[in-house]
Amino acid sequence: MRPDLAAKYDLRVPRYTSYPTAPHFHPGVTGETYRGWLGAIDPELELSLYLHIAFCAEMCWFCGCHTKITKKYGPVAAYMEALWREIDLVAEALPGRMTARHIHFGGGSPTILKSDDFVRTIDRLKSRFLLKDGAEVAVELDPRTADEAYVKAMAGAGVTRASIGVQDLDPKVQRAINRIQPYEVTERVVGWLRRHGVPEVNIDLVYGLPHQTVDGLLETIDTAIRGFTPRRVALFGYAHVPWMKKHMRLIPDETLPDTETRWQQYEQGCKLLTETHGYVQIGLDHFAAPDDAMAVALREKRLHRNFQGYTTDSAATLIGFGASGIGALPQGYVVNEGEVHAYQRAIAEGGLATVRGFAVSDEDRLRREIIERLMCDLEIDLDAVAGRHGVDGARFAEEVAALAPLQADGLVTVDGRRIGVTHDGRTLVRAVCAAFDRYLKAGEQRHSKAV
Repeated sequence: MRPDLAAKYDLRVPRYTSYPTAPHFHPGVTGETYRGWLGAIDPELELSLYLHIAFCAEMCWFCGCHTKITKKYGPVAAYMEALWREIDLVAEALPGRMTARHIHFGGGSPTILKSDDFVRTIDRLKSRFLLKDGAEVAVELDPRTADEAYVKAMAGAGVTRASIGVQDLDPKVQRAINRIQPYEVTERVVGWLRRHGVPEVNIDLVYGLPHQTVDGLLETIDTAIRGFTPRRVALFGYAHVPWMKKHMRLIPDETLPDTETRWQQYEQGCKLLTETHGYVQIGLDHFAAPDDAMAVALREKRLHRNFQGYTTDSAATLIGFGASGIGALPQGYVVNEGEVHAYQRAIAEGGLATVRGFAVSDEDRLRREIIERLMCDLEIDLDAVAGRHGVDGARFAEEVAALAPLQADGLVTVDGRRIGVTHDGRTLVRAVCAAFDRYLKAGEQRHSKAV
């Protein structure tokens, strides 16, 4: 990417893990709204389940997640009691015992749980839902808090994928983000996962961190790939939003890479992963082995994007459990109370903890498909998508015209109503999607930079 274009398109745009995006969710969607939506779901549909474990042992200063720090297990135990009760409440609101095809534990740090409580959670899900044969059960894993007993319990409970936060292996960068995680710590956990039969291992890396250099990032990538041989890799851009996450104020602005360095980190990191290590790039920031299910889904244009990022999961309903848990249903989006004690009170009172959401319209569904296909496939035939929704693609003439500056800079191609994102434009695919976002103006100051 030319430096002048890097500066020109240094924009704040959504990550487009939903449409409309989270800043536009509102309190008009309540627990009773959610209960009604759950009851109206087609019982033959399959579900995806997300469980948010809202605790960590310490705060990583780069973290943008909803989490609470605790050194004691009592608060975690009380939280899990509420989460198990929420599983019951949601299951009772559904039209029957439905099938789950994908389960994802996120956080926070799911590895803060005791082994018995992790197994108990899986058992609770199995008692309330039918687990489809071959279902993926994925857990985000912090190597600093995982022990072998926990890994063994995960494997015994049927976990099929572990996503390990590595971020960066440079000790100076680790100190700057308050996440001290030597290579040997991660190496040990990867060994446990393979010893106990968890078949798939992912790693998460981050660029744009304080004191991080291009060469340092490339060394991290090379060391991690050769040492951990992951099936999938995520290379996320650090989103510095101290006005939203106060702990990010502990990272001085002057320690962050400038825009040009950040672009170089991303582009050279992508090149190392694809050209040297042979991964297939998935959309903006994911990479997969060529025979991995995600790479296959990309080739077959079956890739999807949800709140966990790129996924092979095509379930129309994602149910989120826990404080700040987000759900996506055919009718719209729902978000749980994010403050842990308030979440627990809502569940203890027998209600659902929904505090905001968004009821999607037919227009939203149309634009959501356009944005998802652009994010996943990097190309779209507007006439074909519009036709599936019973409308004429000509209605997007204004949006196509808005792409003219990106087309002039060689970032997109436009052939009638066929739009393609070029190799140079991949880094700015979110800016391309933004042309089709009719809500963007009102929430743009709350988003992270394009790269």
